[in-house]
Amino acid sequence: QLQLVESGSGLVQPGGSLRLSCVASVYTLDYYAIGWFRQAPGKDREGVSCISRSGGYINYADSVKGRFTISRDNAKNTVYLQMHSLKPEETAVYFCAADRDARDCSLGLYDYDYWGQGTRVTVSS
Repeated sequence: QLQLVESGSGLVQPGGSLRLSCVASVYTLDYYAIGWFRQAPGKDREGVSCISRSGGYINYADSVKGRFTISRDNAKNTVYLQMHSLKPEETAVYFCAADRDARDCSLGLYDYDYWGQGTRVTVSS
């Protein structure tokens, strides 16, 4: 079964930047669409961004458009989420997830079968 491991947790000031990484335990990562999700304290998990198998299709939640960038390097079995201009309300545990053989990608929780354990991001002064 596919395993995903997130990294990049940390404390960042409002307006700051952070890059998250998701490393997969497969050589053929291009079989999988990848999504990033987050869950803030006391709130439901929500979709943030996703990227298709080859990287040709990308989607972002409206709240992060223009500030976050998702990318993938299939040769390194890794997907990244570069976050800029972070806001305190974006404090959350961030998860990556994989959807095998997806046509494009989705921000819906139930479309993904494989999940990482999450990495904690705190945005505070």
